[in-house]
Amino acid sequence: MEKALCTLAAALFLGVFLHRAEAKTNDATTESYSIFNYTTASSTVSWTEAVTDGEIPTTAATKLLSSTEKQISIKPTDFISWLFSVLPPGCPPLGLESLKVDDSQIQASSYQRSGLGPHRGRLNIQSGIEDGDLYDGAWCAEFKDKHQWLEVDAIHLTLFTGVILQGRNSIWRSGIIWIKNTKKKFNSNLFIFEGNQNPETPVLGLLPVPTVARFIRINPQTWYFNGTVCVRAEILGCRVHDPDDIYSSVPEPGSKDALDFRHHNYKEMRKLMKSVTEECPDITRVYTIGKSYTGLKLYVMEISDNPGKHELGEPEFRYVAGMHGNEALGRELVLNFMQYMCKEYKKGNQRIVRLVTETRIHLLPSMNPDGYEVAYEKGSELAGWAEGRYSFEGIDLNHNFPDLNNIMWDAQETAADPSKVSNHYIPIPEYYTKEDAMVAPETRAVISWMQDIPFVLSANLHGGELVVTYPFDCTRDWAPQENTPTADDAFFRWLASVYASTNLVMVNPDRRICHYEDFQEHSNIINGGAWHTVPGSMNDFSYLHTNCFEVTVELSCDKFPHVSELPIEWENNKESLLVYMEQVHRGIKGVVKDKITKRGIADAVIKVEDHDHDIRSAADGDYWRLLNPGEYKVVVWAEGYFPSMRRCHVGMEPNPTICDFTLTKTPIQRLKEIRAKGGKIPQDLQLRLRALRTGQKN
Repeated sequence: MEKALCTLAAALFLGVFLHRAEAKTNDATTESYSIFNYTTASSTVSWTEAVTDGEIPTTAATKLLSSTEKQISIKPTDFISWLFSVLPPGCPPLGLESLKVDDSQIQASSYQRSGLGPHRGRLNIQSGIEDGDLYDGAWCAEFKDKHQWLEVDAIHLTLFTGVILQGRNSIWRSGIIWIKNTKKKFNSNLFIFEGNQNPETPVLGLLPVPTVARFIRINPQTWYFNGTVCVRAEILGCRVHDPDDIYSSVPEPGSKDALDFRHHNYKEMRKLMKSVTEECPDITRVYTIGKSYTGLKLYVMEISDNPGKHELGEPEFRYVAGMHGNEALGRELVLNFMQYMCKEYKKGNQRIVRLVTETRIHLLPSMNPDGYEVAYEKGSELAGWAEGRYSFEGIDLNHNFPDLNNIMWDAQETAADPSKVSNHYIPIPEYYTKEDAMVAPETRAVISWMQDIPFVLSANLHGGELVVTYPFDCTRDWAPQENTPTADDAFFRWLASVYASTNLVMVNPDRRICHYEDFQEHSNIINGGAWHTVPGSMNDFSYLHTNCFEVTVELSCDKFPHVSELPIEWENNKESLLVYMEQVHRGIKGVVKDKITKRGIADAVIKVEDHDHDIRSAADGDYWRLLNPGEYKVVVWAEGYFPSMRRCHVGMEPNPTICDFTLTKTPIQRLKEIRAKGGKIPQDLQLRLRALRTGQKN
């Protein structure tokens, strides 16, 4: 098998609107680079420049050419200083990774085949499972010479400040761009950069002198002797005002909500959460559910009209983000959501007021704070595909929950009557509870949290794709891909569709695929097992060990979007976050009570006919059963009580149907309780017990 190794010292060519006439030199040894002519629609530019070894080049004068050929004399240092005075600090990526840059804007000198075309030269793009398919993990040139290039058209006049380079991603090949450890010189439009040491680690190359241009070209210069030229890249640059650009007055998309749109490290996250509680003390509370391996607290924001208390009949909802530390968008969306709920509640937004008064909301922005801190230190474009994904101990938290699926399936296969096998509240296996079990403290904390609060609905926010997945995540018989539905498949599909159909990016029919799978064919939802098997997922555990229904939302192609993308991503997901939460009020709910004492009965089993998945009542006897519209036969029973049955109708409106149940204790249960208290047996109970014994003899 041919190696696809590429050693790169990348030369950058920029089609620019700056003309540098003369170069300043000194007595040190210098080298001059001849520069080719570059033609744009408005001007033709050429120049040469000498530089000293190891020094940043300088020039005597620069001429800025507009499309009308008007020339303005200005010193380069003054021009760049002016640009930085009017542009935001730190130019953002153009958007190769986020797909903001369209395929049509990326060209190449050549490519081996369509699956390795220029449109695949995007930072962090992932290759398909099949080797040689249409979705490979980089742009790879057809020829192995120094004349190969990857070019990006920024469309607008842009101040280019740098590039980020990465090797080829492949399951079957190792496409590497590694550092050529020699000094390189550059001139005014040719910059030599060092490459990568492995396929995945992004390497940043900053332009010594930021340059204004429309086009930028990456030209690999050296590569592994037995390899090929393969590149993934991102370009850094700020758009510059151009009076001749007819689209220059079109505002960049953003958000009208006054939220803190930036990436928050651990300390900043704490400050933000504290500021929200100070702004809305009557409806918010911050609490912790445990600590990470390094001791960082797992903070949760509660939003409710009665924070700190479970109210009878009020469903509990949660959003969990940051399970994979480098998938940062979910974390920021949850933090934005806290601020938004607080501000809109204070404004009297009736939709938000209704959610706050009728729902107890829990928001965990960072389940894996250790991993996030690693990714945060690298930065949004330099964390790569996996830096910070795992916990400090190297554990993938989404594979770290007890695998209850196979316990249930194995029991069903060996049971004489599979219908008698428990389909809910499956206990955690003993091996998992041992001290030496490979279980992260973050996972244990979340499990304890799930057991303490009767959650009804949840979503687990991830990144790196655009799709909503629903249980089961784990397949039967360890198949790598297989549709594995739950007993509530129809409702899970509804939940996934609610989020996907309101997400502004997912519903865009013109969007391109993130990596190699076209989820638009499935309306942007898919069964987790049908995508790829995930034993020990949080979604499956939540469904089989508790009452809670949970889906996974893959929010964006870019796991760690640049800060400039956060307002747009908020607008893409705001309605989805709200409407998904509102689904907690679908189906039936009620209270299971003792007929005599009128007290709620805990752990009563609520069974819906034709739904092979039961739930249980909470400590106060209240329950919530998520269901699609329809007529249902519901049976409730509890230990020591006679079962009770009633029919419940679920309508189309997003309001739950109240179905309360009153249970009567069995005579034997009443007898046990009276004897335990040392009381006298009532005459009516004596008669019932006598009749019961007589019936048993007959």
